[in-house]
Amino acid sequence: MGAGHDAVAAELARRAGTYGVEPHVVDVLELLPYGLGTGLRRFYQASVRHFPWVYAGLYGAFMRGGAGPRPSGVPLAGLAGDRLTDLVDRLDPDAVVSVFHLAAQLTGHLRALGRLRVPSSVFLLDFAVHRQWLHPGNDRYLCLTEGAAREVGRSLATPAVTTGPVVPPGFLAPAPGAARWRERFAADAPGRLPVLLSAGAWGAASRPAETAGLLSGAGYLPVLLCGRNERLLARMSRVPGAVVLGWVDDMPGLMGASYALVDNAAGQTAVQALAAGLPVVGHRPLPGHGAEGVRRMAGLGLSELAADGPALLDALARLPDGGGERADRAARGRALFRGDALACVAGLTEGPS
Repeated sequence: MGAGHDAVAAELARRAGTYGVEPHVVDVLELLPYGLGTGLRRFYQASVRHFPWVYAGLYGAFMRGGAGPRPSGVPLAGLAGDRLTDLVDRLDPDAVVSVFHLAAQLTGHLRALGRLRVPSSVFLLDFAVHRQWLHPGNDRYLCLTEGAAREVGRSLATPAVTTGPVVPPGFLAPAPGAARWRERFAADAPGRLPVLLSAGAWGAASRPAETAGLLSGAGYLPVLLCGRNERLLARMSRVPGAVVLGWVDDMPGLMGASYALVDNAAGQTAVQALAAGLPVVGHRPLPGHGAEGVRRMAGLGLSELAADGPALLDALARLPDGGGERADRAARGRALFRGDALACVAGLTEGPS
């Protein structure tokens, strides 16, 4: 459900190869019958792009915690049960790792019934823990932060460890592609600091043209990341004073050449920025887990939440190269990458607690 989950799965698969383990990556939505997975993906995509209030309502009803009974994702996830157990029987894996909350509901349900015979770990890739990630049938939870691990521990008797996020190693090292991006930005707008505006893989953002205009008027070079949203790309290409990009393959280089990231989801793009040492400012977050994740990141001191345009400009003004706030933010972000989630799954190390 979005490129962030795919990116985490791909990185875990890459790491599996370094341990001599053969990975098999499966999209749980493709295991759902009757085309339900495709329908869910399209509905979610349309909601976050065009009707965010719809998703906000669904998030409040199904995902946010609270007193009293709440709907469970098990009935939907359970529809994929036969296909997953058939796949496990055929591939004979040593473990199953979920990186999407619907998958976590499915594996926990099957483990509780005794139908999934191999251990099930959940890599909980959100800063904010919502209830659809949680099922007592899973064997272990791997969390981004100690706070998230404690939150899981309060809700379940299942062990929860803090591994930090997973990103490809290119984000944690000097990026050779940064020089090329710097040259491009210098040619497009000499003397202007490039600020990335992330809309995720689906190009979901609130008033991106307005934010770009604000940044341009303040002397920055707004760089809009439209993902795979061709309509957004075409529309934003008419915004004066901005660089507008579609899908970018060299994100380490782009981040290495940029001044800051303006983020609206606290998802994988924000995590990659933390790894690259690029300051993150949350602004106009997406509803539901996006807004909660952005607030949680800011509360941990990993980013700053800018409630309006003046606050955004103020936050950016305090991040010059060589400044103490920029250095402190980068150090806190990189300290998050503390362990190897795959090693915890495989039992190759005890892993951090």
